[in-house]
Amino acid sequence: MKVALTIAGSDSGGGAGIQADLKTFQQYGVFGTSAIVALTAQNTRGVRAVEPVSESMVSAQLIALAEDLPPDALKTGMLAEAGLVRLVARSIRENGWSNLVVDPVMVSTSGTRLLTTEAEEVLREDLLPLASLVTPNLDEAAILTGRVVHDTATMERAGSSLLRFGTAAALVKGGHLSSDTIVDILVTPSGTRHFTRPRIDTTSVHGTGCTLSAAITAGLALGRTLESAVAGGLDFVHRAIIAAPGLGGGFGPLNHTVPPPTAGE
Repeated sequence: MKVALTIAGSDSGGGAGIQADLKTFQQYGVFGTSAIVALTAQNTRGVRAVEPVSESMVSAQLIALAEDLPPDALKTGMLAEAGLVRLVARSIRENGWSNLVVDPVMVSTSGTRLLTTEAEEVLREDLLPLASLVTPNLDEAAILTGRVVHDTATMERAGSSLLRFGTAAALVKGGHLSSDTIVDILVTPSGTRHFTRPRIDTTSVHGTGCTLSAAITAGLALGRTLESAVAGGLDFVHRAIIAAPGLGGGFGPLNHTVPPPTAGE
């Protein structure tokens, strides 16, 4: 069985973060491991509290995994602070871990900041050069590149800029576009590919970014090509939104029990 690692924050509401990642890994049939870098008190209505885990504890988690359960692919999510971003990047380099998917989590769906301003620069300089893929939404792409990102043309330019920062590929997500159609754009050194699907009228969107990056990570752990892993991950999230259970009174969770995509999807 392949191993997939998530380095991220815990979501007490179960819809995002470590919880969403492990549920997704399980559906894909890979063994999920985790290093928790922050605790959050949250539900579908919002985030009530955030508490970073100490650097020594995060380091201990990563050392324990490196010596016994090294990942075939891994992802980062919420990393909270600059020191934690540096620590995680250093651990990935020292262990020679590959197939890294960076989900640059900066702000929660409800608007709570989950990454400090100082940490943004560290993420760009230390973590992106290690990534096989970075998966920003429009706001995150704008922060990382320092440019306005509001349509497909600027999404493509942002993806190209992210490649210049060192990432091997960028998936700029268009969920925040003001249109009836969602366009996600994969930018690689060999070109761009647009993934298009109809927008779903729903508030059950909590954890979509976490779930997508986890699905792509699982696909890479299974040996799928990057493009196949991205296509399958987008399909998985689309179906998980359609099948959302309608829980909570705010931005509800997805349904992580939908069948995983098969290779080639």
